[in-house]
Amino acid sequence: MNTADTTVSRARYDEAALDALSTQGDPLADETVATLLRRGEVGDVNTLMRFFGTAGDELPDRLPASARDYFEATALPPGWVDWEVMERARLFFMDNAAHINTGLSFAAMPVTYAVPRMARLLSSTHSLAYPSRRMANTGQFVTYLMRSDSFAQGSRFIPAAQKVRLLHAAVRHHLREGGHWDVERHGLPICQEDMIAGFGMFSLLVLDAMHRLGVHMSEEGAEAYFYAWRVVAAVLGCDMSSVPATLTECRAYLDLYLARHLGPSAEGVRLNAQLMRLYEDVVPGTLFDPLVPATIRYLVGDTLAGWLEVPRGPWDTAARAVPVFIGLLETIEDSGPLAEWALDKAGSLLAGFELSSLTRGRVMHHAIPEELKPDFGVKPPRPGRWVPPPPVH
Repeated sequence: MNTADTTVSRARYDEAALDALSTQGDPLADETVATLLRRGEVGDVNTLMRFFGTAGDELPDRLPASARDYFEATALPPGWVDWEVMERARLFFMDNAAHINTGLSFAAMPVTYAVPRMARLLSSTHSLAYPSRRMANTGQFVTYLMRSDSFAQGSRFIPAAQKVRLLHAAVRHHLREGGHWDVERHGLPICQEDMIAGFGMFSLLVLDAMHRLGVHMSEEGAEAYFYAWRVVAAVLGCDMSSVPATLTECRAYLDLYLARHLGPSAEGVRLNAQLMRLYEDVVPGTLFDPLVPATIRYLVGDTLAGWLEVPRGPWDTAARAVPVFIGLLETIEDSGPLAEWALDKAGSLLAGFELSSLTRGRVMHHAIPEELKPDFGVKPPRPGRWVPPPPVH
């Protein structure tokens, strides 16, 4: 890790530290969104943002002043970024694209849904009436990040991150100001506590999933991938004095966060059901459909799978053989440069196929929601489907 990195976490994680983070938002983005909503300028900004998708583009002439100030203030990556480490992260992604996408889709996202407060947040926007949109946005965002020119002029990563940050601020504003969220009881919606946890889920939990799948990876590569997500955390407005600086710190943070917040919820069941249907639709035919819930259950465990009502099926046992299969592929990959190139290319093509299926070949756009669904779009779960596991003594 770069010793010049001045953002090293000063936090020591305990209940008091996370309680404090639960009251903090993103002041720059929050102020920008509040101004746009107060002036009735959100619709104009959403229209104009569609013409601003690559770094270095001139901002539209009619962009409101507050939005212009925000985009100019957030246009550059953090000054502490170590570009050699970022290049190692890019190479790690190229070598493991399919495995990383599996970890994101079947581990990180379901664990997110098993946190009721985050599931409710994710259910709060109209866009999630279209279940493929969030996964498409996430996959596209990661792909933008892991390109060699991710921060260069003409890239799409920084503009996408700027828009995601405004989206988060808008959801935070609507939930808090619209009376949809009990701040006293649950803390601020999309607070620093949740944002930092999201960073950990998309970095550490993905690496954990890859390890469980039997993927061989170097310590240097794993740390570089984690470092790239620290850069993402900074760009998305996380308080870097509280963001874990190492994988060990991140595990301590996530262990405490998940112990505080994991549990079943109707929103989590609904979101995970959408996720499973989505990936069943991506793969042609129905033969491999049971592999989707089986993989989720294998990666997140029976307790979380029960909370999310992941159905059991004949592939549950077969999923446990995945590490053996991946080990065989890696043995082939290690047999020579041609085999390594062929398997890396196949993994890249598979990841590309998955993303193109989710996006249907389109560039996904992020918009600032002008309102939220009053009922969050959640239907009550069907009675009798989920039986809680017995308590562990």
